[in-house]
Amino acid sequence: MNGLTDDHEELYDAAIIRRYFDKFDKITGHLGRVAAELERDGQLSRLDARVIGGYIGRLNLTFQALGYKYLMTGRVDGPLPGQLTFDRHESGFPIAQELLVMANDAQQAERYLSQLPSEVELKDEMIRQIVGELVIPTRLQFTLSQRLYYEALMQGTPFWARNDPDVQWLGEDRGRRSWLVHWAVYDTQTNLPVIYLLNVEDSGKTSLPRDDRRWPQMQAHLMAQSVDGLKLVTIAKGFDTDFDDLHPKRLRRIHLGPMYSSSFTLQSGPISDVLAAARPEAGQDWALVWTIEDLLAEREETVKTGWFSSVERQVFASGPFGGPGLADIGATAMTRMLIMPERPYQALAEKRPAGFADVRKFVVGAGGRIIAQR
Repeated sequence: MNGLTDDHEELYDAAIIRRYFDKFDKITGHLGRVAAELERDGQLSRLDARVIGGYIGRLNLTFQALGYKYLMTGRVDGPLPGQLTFDRHESGFPIAQELLVMANDAQQAERYLSQLPSEVELKDEMIRQIVGELVIPTRLQFTLSQRLYYEALMQGTPFWARNDPDVQWLGEDRGRRSWLVHWAVYDTQTNLPVIYLLNVEDSGKTSLPRDDRRWPQMQAHLMAQSVDGLKLVTIAKGFDTDFDDLHPKRLRRIHLGPMYSSSFTLQSGPISDVLAAARPEAGQDWALVWTIEDLLAEREETVKTGWFSSVERQVFASGPFGGPGLADIGATAMTRMLIMPERPYQALAEKRPAGFADVRKFVVGAGGRIIAQR
């Protein structure tokens, strides 16, 4: 795979790849419960939690598909199926190139499936080789893994590198329609999934999703601005300037990750010491960071755009609303959270490293129960 850096690592062994995706399967299962906790606390609305949960489900489907794709890595001679490449430093997730290749595979999935034997046929042939020829049907197992991969791409909607904006109706007040616009990207610089939620008021004549001019333009604008290096206030002000009859009231950016694991990632600083001290059981050596950036419009002001025309522009809240130093990141507030099993949390609580006091902790207890800690 092209574009490898010192931070990228290829996994050559099928058993290791299965452990890697089993870990993510467990983690993504916990994320939905964390979103439910945030809803109960009032940090997310019911719709926000549902939208985020939808993207988490899509991310899980992406990992399942990649797990099938690389199921026979190291067990089949030749260039296929290749090796999974992930970002082992400050990410822990597969690199973005994996998702770009997957999107290309999805476009050709129907054709590939039409050329492959059915699952029943493959399993029958496997039994004949095992019983009749007394050999392990490795090639047939590989073919079946690829069939499962392409079927996964067709049976649901994975989390792609680009997940274009969708819109949800919120209501109408003072002649303005309110919408929740949401979209997501897999950031190519950080190799992390990022979700965006935009609350917008619409004073246009035509309902936004039915507007053949504004809706495509808005989708293209938002996707072009979905770069992790841009501050939220930069994105929101650019949107406010380019669309006179769309008024951004709240913009949120949710970073899922990094994922730290002593088994897979290279980490430095306190989190490395915490995971080393925890000595957890297999599958419990992880911690996932979840960050929410939040930008709020505190008022509107009228701005002249010509001799006889004016428009409303948003003034966004910053500074004291988010605590010391947050004005520099271009957001009203930022919430950092850490999701981890009990043993790593106990090590964190005992060590009490600097920088973690303001991080909200969600501890995964017995049976996957989420225990919120301050």
